[in-house]
This record gives sequence, C-alpha cells and structure tokens, in this order.
Amino acid sequence: MAQLGARLDGIEEVVGSNPIGSTRFGAVPFHVYILQSLSTGRFYVGQTKNVEERLAYHNANYSKSLKNRGPWKLVYTEAYASRSEAVRREQCIKSQKDRTLIERLVSASR
Repeated sequence: MAQLGARLDGIEEVVGSNPIGSTRFGAVPFHVYILQSLSTGRFYVGQTKNVEERLAYHNANYSKSLKNRGPWKLVYTEAYASRSEAVRREQCIKSQKDRTLIERLVSASR
C-alpha cells in the first residue's frame, strides 16, 4: 500500500476527471419485450434498451407497423447484457410464429 502511495505522489489530479465514474459497471441491459394490444389482443415482440420509452413510442403511434393498433400494454420482458443477445432472442421468438409460445412466456412471468 505504501508503494502505491509513493507512486501516486507525483501525479496531479485533473479537475473534473473521474476515471472510476466513467467506467460502466452494471451498464443498463438490453431487453426483449412483448406488448399486447388492448384493442385487438395481438402481440408484438421487440428489443430495446429502454422499455418504458419504447412503450410510450408505440402508444404515441410513431411506429408505422403498429400505428392505430394500440393502445399497447407491456406483458413480458427479458434482460440481456448485449444488444446482439437481445436481437438473437427476439428473432428466436419471432421465428417460432407461435402464439402459444408467447402466451406461455407471458403467463409464466405473472
């Protein structure tokens, strides 16, 4: 410990620098989410970094593919450490083209 202190004695602190704070430990994960339309009962599967923001986006009718099909409610999420993992899972769920798979995921999360 004394050796570390001796090595750091000649180093000046840079004002405004926070090297430990800039390291992203526990970064916000990516999410696979399932929405259900309250008007039609249909499901939508997607992935995002911010689920609440994405739900608001869909409910504001900004998404061309979902326009006028809502309102939407969030019924399921899964967290992943990287976008590539989330995209892979999203594609896996979508490739099944199986409503019962989605319904099982949703019911298991309740």
